Amino acid sequence: MLNTAQLPQMSHAQLQTLAAQLLSQLSDKEAAIHSAQQLLVSKDAAIHAAQQLLAAKDQELNWRQVRIEQLTHEIALLRRLKFAATSERLASAGGPEQVGLWGADLDADLAAIEAELEALRTALAPEAQGAAPEPERSSPKATPKRAALPPHLPRTVVTHEPQSSVCGCGAELQRVGEDVAEKLDYTPGVFTVLRHVRGKWACRCCQTLIQAPVPAHVIDKGIPSAALLADVLVGKYADHLPLYRQEDMYARAGVAIPRSTLSAWVGRCGVALQPLADALAELIKGSPVLHADETPVQMLDPGAGKTHRSYLWAYATAADAPVRAVVYDFCTSRSGQHVRAFLQGWQGTLVCDDYSAYKALFAQGVTEAGCMAHARRKFFDLHAASQSPLAATALEFIGRLYEVERLLKDCAPEERLRLRQGSSRAIMDAWHEWMLLQRTKLTANSATARAMDYSLKRWQGLSRFLHDGAVPIDNNHIENLIRPITLGRKNWLFAGSERAGQRAAAVQSLIQSARLNGLDPYAYLKDVLERLPTHKARAIEELLPHKWRPLAAVG
Repeated sequence: MLNTAQLPQMSHAQLQTLAAQLLSQLSDKEAAIHSAQQLLVSKDAAIHAAQQLLAAKDQELNWRQVRIEQLTHEIALLRRLKFAATSERLASAGGPEQVGLWGADLDADLAAIEAELEALRTALAPEAQGAAPEPERSSPKATPKRAALPPHLPRTVVTHEPQSSVCGCGAELQRVGEDVAEKLDYTPGVFTVLRHVRGKWACRCCQTLIQAPVPAHVIDKGIPSAALLADVLVGKYADHLPLYRQEDMYARAGVAIPRSTLSAWVGRCGVALQPLADALAELIKGSPVLHADETPVQMLDPGAGKTHRSYLWAYATAADAPVRAVVYDFCTSRSGQHVRAFLQGWQGTLVCDDYSAYKALFAQGVTEAGCMAHARRKFFDLHAASQSPLAATALEFIGRLYEVERLLKDCAPEERLRLRQGSSRAIMDAWHEWMLLQRTKLTANSATARAMDYSLKRWQGLSRFLHDGAVPIDNNHIENLIRPITLGRKNWLFAGSERAGQRAAAVQSLIQSARLNGLDPYAYLKDVLERLPTHKARAIEELLPHKWRPLAAVG
């Protein structure tokens, strides 16, 4: 180590040597420092690269987690659609989630067991004269009282009297009363023949011949009456019975009617009823609020050797509107041009889902009203798949809205609007604020985020019912009216042609509108088919379901 006290005694050469040594040591230290700095830089770069790698891994992990949640939600949804109940009703606490599937079979089994027990009691009854009768056992519960048969049904009296009115002692028996038991009877399709006899009257003086004119029929010179035609139409379009099944049913009743003949009858009736369907379509355009929806229907495409996906569009007035009607429009595609063509010139509020085909209408002045049931379905699917607490909270908000709607079901639109402003608006505002807050905490594209985004992006349409008492909260009314089409689709599978689809839409419109007005579709169609041939075209609205009265009542 250098001693500074020795420096004055050192020679010039020694000082130069010492200085060279010190400079060499300094250079070595500077090189070591530079090497250390380079090592630090390389370590910093390695740390930065490691941090970037960790960030990328974290990002990939988050993406994988979101993707796993999406796929798990989709798998749970598909499993529920395939195996679980399709109802969107939440299970009540402590209650059963599903009604027994075999309730009818259990009732039948109980009735069979009771009948067997009764037979055994009869067989084991004491036959000996001296045997003590078995004491009657008190039933643990009262036997339910059977409801009386409807009084409007015709009665056929069948009397049962003793073979002799003479007593064993030789005296004459006197009738002192009677016991009456009624049995419900049914006769399957019974054919009768209506013989139309037109008398010929002649004048012997002037040789004039007078005869009543031939009554007009939907099918002139054909054998079916209006009642038979109505039965075929109701069977095909209301009960979803294909014509080959009706052919078998009529054969069992004793009359063989070929399927080709039934098809011809349906075609002729479709042409006759089309003006009524057209008038109904024009009528509903006078309503300020309409529902709209669509459902796919396969149409036979003979040239391609397969079926083509067509669509049946449905338009209906509100459930509580003065005119209750629904119109189906068969179209070859799901293009928005079809709904624009049907509603051309109409200005009102359209309750519909978020399908893009309706967007052009809103740009033309039609007011959009969203469907709360669709928004609820997103949260319900999420809750059913993952028991999400956020979904449960959203369902509670929506449930409170529907509780208010149930209380307002029978209110006038003005009163309904006032009560919605007082109750439903506060619920909607709280729900909206809660969703905005929760959305900031969620990962993009997660199942919960997508469920909330569906409602947030459509909030104006979903809130429309708060500003108009005549606007319903959802589109369930039209979905219920489309359900008969989906049920029938399982039986008739496809439409044979575009004309057949349009004919089915016209007849379905009249049948479902008749049901909406509380009419029996068979009685309605029978009367209409009887009156159509002679009814004035300018008074066609008199035969629409909401105005229809039976011919006897009119007369």
